[in-house]
Amino acid sequence: MDRPDRSAALPEPDRSWLLPVALALLVLLLCLGLNWQLWRQARAAEAQQVRAEFDLRAREVTNQLALRVHSYVQGLRSVQALFSSSDSVTRTEFSTFVKAQDIAQHMPGMQALGYIALIEHGQMARHVARTRAEGFHDYAVRPPGERDVYAPVVYIEPPSRVNLRAFGYDTWSELARRRALELARDGNQAAMSGQLTLVQDSGKTAGGGFLILLPVYQNGAPLETREQRMRAIRGWVYAPVRARDMVAALDPELAAGLDIEMYDGDAASDAARMYSALAPGVHPDLLLRTEKKIGIGFHRWTLAIGALPGFGQRNVAGESRVMLAVGVAGSAILALLTGMLAWKSRRAERGRAKVALLDNELERSRKQLEGLSESAERAQLVLRSILDSAIDGILVDDGARRILLSNQRFRELWSVPPEMALDGDDRAVAAHLVAQLVHAGPFLHSREMQYSGTSAERDLLRLKDGRFFEQFVRQVVLGSGQNARLWSFRDITERKQIEQRERSHRHVLELLARGAPLREILEAVVLGVEATNPGMLCSIMLLTPDGRHLINGAAPSLPAYFNEAFDGAEIGPRAGSCGAAAFSGARVIVEDISLHDDWVLFREVAQRAGLASCWSQPIRGGSGRIIGSFAIYHRTVHYPSPAHVVLIEQAAQLTSIAIEQAQAAQALRAGEDRFRSLVDHAPVPLWQQDWSQVEVALEQLCDLGMDDLGSWLRARPHEIARLAAMVRISDANAAALAHVGAHGKDLAALSLAQHFDVQGEPCFVDALLALSGGAQVFSCDSSFRRLDGSARQHALTLLVMPGHAEELDFVIVTTVDITERKRIDAELLQLASTDFLTGLPNRREFMGRMEDQLARMQRDVGECASVLMLDIDHFKQVNDRHGHAVGDEVLCHLAEVLRSSQRKIDTPGRMGGEEFALLLPGADIDAAAAFAERLRQSVAGSPYPGEAGPLAVTVSIGIASMYPQDGSADAALKRADRALYRAKEAGRNRVGKESDVAPA
Repeated sequence: MDRPDRSAALPEPDRSWLLPVALALLVLLLCLGLNWQLWRQARAAEAQQVRAEFDLRAREVTNQLALRVHSYVQGLRSVQALFSSSDSVTRTEFSTFVKAQDIAQHMPGMQALGYIALIEHGQMARHVARTRAEGFHDYAVRPPGERDVYAPVVYIEPPSRVNLRAFGYDTWSELARRRALELARDGNQAAMSGQLTLVQDSGKTAGGGFLILLPVYQNGAPLETREQRMRAIRGWVYAPVRARDMVAALDPELAAGLDIEMYDGDAASDAARMYSALAPGVHPDLLLRTEKKIGIGFHRWTLAIGALPGFGQRNVAGESRVMLAVGVAGSAILALLTGMLAWKSRRAERGRAKVALLDNELERSRKQLEGLSESAERAQLVLRSILDSAIDGILVDDGARRILLSNQRFRELWSVPPEMALDGDDRAVAAHLVAQLVHAGPFLHSREMQYSGTSAERDLLRLKDGRFFEQFVRQVVLGSGQNARLWSFRDITERKQIEQRERSHRHVLELLARGAPLREILEAVVLGVEATNPGMLCSIMLLTPDGRHLINGAAPSLPAYFNEAFDGAEIGPRAGSCGAAAFSGARVIVEDISLHDDWVLFREVAQRAGLASCWSQPIRGGSGRIIGSFAIYHRTVHYPSPAHVVLIEQAAQLTSIAIEQAQAAQALRAGEDRFRSLVDHAPVPLWQQDWSQVEVALEQLCDLGMDDLGSWLRARPHEIARLAAMVRISDANAAALAHVGAHGKDLAALSLAQHFDVQGEPCFVDALLALSGGAQVFSCDSSFRRLDGSARQHALTLLVMPGHAEELDFVIVTTVDITERKRIDAELLQLASTDFLTGLPNRREFMGRMEDQLARMQRDVGECASVLMLDIDHFKQVNDRHGHAVGDEVLCHLAEVLRSSQRKIDTPGRMGGEEFALLLPGADIDAAAAFAERLRQSVAGSPYPGEAGPLAVTVSIGIASMYPQDGSADAALKRADRALYRAKEAGRNRVGKESDVAPA
């Protein structure tokens, strides 16, 4: 019995739901993908918005902090102006002024405004006493200790309990503060210290503060140099600032959501941190971070600004989240609707759906093809636009004589006519290019070569019109996989012209520098043009001084008979191109010499020389005057291209420079020879010296802190000798060599001893300080030593030549021998100040020394002095009994006794006749009386040993003290004279003393 076929009875599964479900899923995926892309763009836009807001607020924070510090500086400048307006600012004036500033309102973050005074060690006790007298009874400078210089805080406002911690603090005692003080003092501008702990914050966490300072100088003192500012400084105005207070004063909305950190210096490190908005040890994950640099008052800060989590969220509307939620919901709804519609219409319209699906596919394919076609056309247009705008001429061929592509620049460079096609067979184009080349070898060689891989070849092409092209050929692979060759041509004519001009200029300048003859220089100009322009023959014709005739300057490539024909020719319209150009002052272009009227007189000689064309450019000097002409000849008929016109203009300009420079050099050499002759034959000794090494040595000594360089040098003769040895004698004329006894011009045998010997070292120091101090001229009298060893004296004048004051490498010295004049002056001085008989100072000299002593006593109240008046007893009887000759000998005998009895500081003198005087500096009336008694006894005990036997000699002496109140020295002398006559009245041979009481 057969079993029934169960498989035939089972119904076919219904798979009609698959397409609606798949379509719904596809729509869902597409919508979700599109929504995800839009959500990403929205998120990126929000991130950009947050970034822009962060950058803006970071800049605003930086700018506000910088402006805040600048406002501090401006506030300090107003206080500085207060001190500049008065030599002394009291504490009350300072307090009133600062209170008017209202720093809490206008300069938030500033702790205080104060004044730091610079006090020397010797002034400290007086400073402390004065401050305590102002009511600060416990005032003292901190930290204690002995120092050369103090810089305590003497004024500070507002005077709060915290600020008064800084009152009296010596800022000079701490290195960081002292460095800021020195920067402000030396630079005469605001200076800012590094990170430090304010004195107001003592006992708290270190760091986080800084000082801003401005110098206060003595009013009216010069401030041009650092040394002048160091001498003129009298104090500083300053402001202590806490970094946290300064940042806290920022706009709260501006700093909201930001982590602001401030670092001292250019690096952000924990050690340099001055301020952080977060608590120590808190390191949040920052969304964004940037660093800004602020440079103020010789100091730099680094600001590290970060965006905290949640930064900028209130300004972002959350569009991305809304878009994501709406997109997901919309995608789900759209997918559901799509599935439902597809499910409902699937069975009823299956056939029509298939047809519609096919139509849609065909339409989509057609649109895609149209889009691809349009894209290809646009790409071709873009490529063509790029190629046509390139500066290089480009041509692409297949390596088998077939052009595939070219740009507009190629047609312009090679002057390809419009009717010549730049595609297909390249033979016509190649022939057109070869016809323009001077040497076609490199081009033809590249055309025959087959390139492979990355091989390439570069050549230089020269065109007949004077241009230069750089040719570059390499293999390329087209988009279709086809191999091709890329030809690139670049016009480098201008670069080659510049290179050639520079080489020619350099060669001409070298010839000018070594003083080459003018003809050699002009030939170098001509050959330089001919070297880069084969086929050109050049000449330079110069005008005679009267400007009417031509003379040959340089034409090395032209026949001699041709040059001789033009040499001496008169300029004019028929004198060839050169004569016509020089006559008219304009460029003359003769394309064909055989047809042009300008060559009527010289046509035959030009044809004989084989010249067919000539271009001539007039050569103008710096004043515009025509000084010649530059000509370019060709052996064929030729008309200049624009490049040729530029070439001849540049050649004429270079020739003009060469001619004028050569003439100027010749005139300079002639002037130098005349000046050298004038100097060598001048009757006045002239020296040329180089003090530059001495200037360098002085700068080194000044860098070591030598303030009083003159005193330091005078105490060290070996240093003076070392500096003197650095002076180099560069030149000397014949009179100078004769002045020091030199034989021949042997400068090596000369030294500064021929200007300043050992006795003249003080004069050398004075000259050194004067010249290094900026003096242009210095004169003095000094002793010197000739080469034969004899010591002489001369008057020197040192002149620093203009432009050499900084280096002192060109100093002219004139010397005049004044030895004989000095000797005569000394003899005249001796005769004018000495008694001719006794050799003692005469009355005039003695009175002068008394006046000097009186001036010293008036300067020094502790100084004292006395004067003695002496008179020989019965001297008239000596003359009457023994004669005037014996009387003169007695006077000389008494003078010798005075010399043997006096001290070195005493001054004896003969007042006239038998009267003598003796000045005793440093002796009061009692000491003078004791000395006078000894002197009287010495005279009485030393009789004059005459020929007739010993002659007793006695003297009477009057003593008087000198007083600072005396109107003149004569007052003391009169008192001594009165005392002398009282001694004579008392019996002679005795001492008379005036009362010790000074006159009223």
